[in-house]
Amino acid sequence: MAPTVRRGVFPGSFDPLTVAHVALADAAVEVLGLDRLELSVSRDALGKPHLDLTLDERVADLRTAVADRPGWGVVVTTARLLAEVADGFDALVLGADKLAQVLDPVWYADDAERDDAVRRLPTVAVGPRAGQPLDGLVDQAGALGVTLVVLDVAEHLHEVSATAVRAGRDEWRAVG
Repeated sequence: MAPTVRRGVFPGSFDPLTVAHVALADAAVEVLGLDRLELSVSRDALGKPHLDLTLDERVADLRTAVADRPGWGVVVTTARLLAEVADGFDALVLGADKLAQVLDPVWYADDAERDDAVRRLPTVAVGPRAGQPLDGLVDQAGALGVTLVVLDVAEHLHEVSATAVRAGRDEWRAVG
């Protein structure tokens, strides 16, 4: 019998990849015992009408970042909803802001569609994010049947954002 390979996916626009993204991914791999983690970029990111970096630039940065991390990879997808991106994986890795997006019915035709999508999620590993309290999200996800693991990342990383990097906080950039 072949050993089971635990696979996780960490979707994002990664515009650009930050040190917080990398810390969250590291924590997920360790806590969930993942053998493989795919950083996933959508060709058409939901809720991101304008990105500074092109898809090719973002993918190149991700490939540079994963080059020395065994078991990490990069995938490009046409899926837009995070529940669709997670299909077929054992775990979905998100920041608290993205968990709020997954749970927000505005991204779906109605509450029933959202509930169905959320119920299909694999284990969700979520990292704290400044300005996005986890308590209510944990309760809401639990009420919808989501298996949720809260990841412990250094508190100073809760403030890190790609928006701030694009505005000049280069120390938060993970690549380049």
